[in-house]
Amino acid sequence: MRIATWNINGIKARIQNLLDWLDQAKPDVVCLQELKSTEDNVPRLEIEALGYHCAIHGQKSFNGVAILSREPMEDVMVRLPGDDTDEQARYIEAVIPAGNTVIRVGGLYLPNGNPLGTEKFPYKLAWFERLIAHCKDRLSLEEPFLLVGDYNVIPAPDDVYDPEAWTDDALYQPESRGALATLTNLGMTEAVAAVAPGTGNYTFWDYQGGAWQKNHGIRIDHILLSPEASDRVIGAGIEKQTRSWEKPSDHVPVWVELDVGR
Repeated sequence: MRIATWNINGIKARIQNLLDWLDQAKPDVVCLQELKSTEDNVPRLEIEALGYHCAIHGQKSFNGVAILSREPMEDVMVRLPGDDTDEQARYIEAVIPAGNTVIRVGGLYLPNGNPLGTEKFPYKLAWFERLIAHCKDRLSLEEPFLLVGDYNVIPAPDDVYDPEAWTDDALYQPESRGALATLTNLGMTEAVAAVAPGTGNYTFWDYQGGAWQKNHGIRIDHILLSPEASDRVIGAGIEKQTRSWEKPSDHVPVWVELDVGR
C-alpha cells in the first residue's frame, strides 16, 4: 500500500498536475496540503473519476487539507484537538482499510511560523504541542498510524542546502526542530530518513532565485510512522520530477510503501 503526501499549493491551479501524477504514480492514499479552496470549490469530480474517495477540510484562499483514498474512509476527523478557537484548516484524519488490517492516517499542514518576533511563531509551537499530545493519544491505540504532511520544519543541517541561510527562519529554529524531535521520540519513525538517509533529500524549492535549477532545496515534508506501521515499511521516496512540470507546486510528493498483507 502506497501512502503519499503533497503540498499542492493551490489545488485549482495545480489540478492537472495532480491528476497526471495520480494517474502515473497510482498511490493508494494521498494527503494534500494548501488546497487554498473551500470544500465546495475543490474539483473533486475529476479526482473521483480516477477512483479516489475524497475527505476535505477546506478554507478560502489559504490552508486546507484533504485525504484521497482508493478505499472508503471511516472515522474522518477534521481539526486538531486541543484548541476549539483555532479555525485554521490544518489537520484531517481517517481510518482506511488496508489489506488484512486498517491504518489510521493524519494529514497535517503545520504552521510556518514566520516572521519571527510575531504571534505566528508562538502559534506554530502551540500547534506543535497539540500535535504531540494527539500523537501520544493515538499511539496508545497500538495500531498502524501515520502522521504525514508539510511540517514546515527542517530537521537537520543535512536537510538544507545552506544551513547558515536559514538561521533566522522559523523552519530552522531550535524550538521547531526540538518539537519535531519530541514527536519522533514518542516512537515515531521518519520514513525517508530511515529508508534513504543522507543529504539532498529535498522536498521544497522556492520559486525565487532559481532555487530548483540550483538545487537550493530544503526537506520539510515528512512521513512519520508508529511502530506498528514502521514494521511494515517496504520503501520510501521523493517524487522530485514533479517540480520540473509546467506550473509546478514548490513542494513535491513524498511516499512510503507498506506491506499490508493483501
